[in-house]
Amino acid sequence: MSELCPDDLRKIYPDPTARVITKARPAIDVHARKFIEMSPFCVLATSGTDGSVDASPRGGHPGFIHVDGPNRLLMPDRPGNNRIDSFKNIVEGSGLLQLIFFVPGLDETLRVGGSGVLTADPALLSAMEEFGKSPRAVLRIDVNEAYFHCGKALMRSKLWSKDTQVERAMFPSISQVIHDQTSLGEPETQAAVEARYKTQL
Repeated sequence: MSELCPDDLRKIYPDPTARVITKARPAIDVHARKFIEMSPFCVLATSGTDGSVDASPRGGHPGFIHVDGPNRLLMPDRPGNNRIDSFKNIVEGSGLLQLIFFVPGLDETLRVGGSGVLTADPALLSAMEEFGKSPRAVLRIDVNEAYFHCGKALMRSKLWSKDTQVERAMFPSISQVIHDQTSLGEPETQAAVEARYKTQL
């Protein structure tokens, strides 16, 4: 398989239009703010000092990421697997990050880029309680770019269509998957996993 070089890319893909370039804004405007306030889910991407890249799902009630001005977002951390790959990348590396926000039912997505710092300021933690718990840390994101992606990718995938939703029984529980991969722990049914998750949100 031959690999493409930069010259190949320029031959295959036409230059983006001025509209596509100009839509990248240097701050959160009224439309981006509304989208973030409607969003219950995003993906956080960071890079490590060794060149590795991490992409991590984040979720909460709509607006769980707080807009704290045109160039600042606040993301509360919620219980996870404690690998903290994203946070290690941020505190050990450049701090540069990207977010992609999703809103169920809308095919467009919002990309936000900037740099992050972590804080465990008690006043801020207590102000961001959700699911009856305060976060363990808050990621402050200093935004330098925000732009909307068109809906083609989600339209192709039919992500929100009920017709394409997979029955949960078609795939083993995450507990069973990890047991099969590692032989560690005892496999749990999907019902048991979901019941445990509800106590850990």
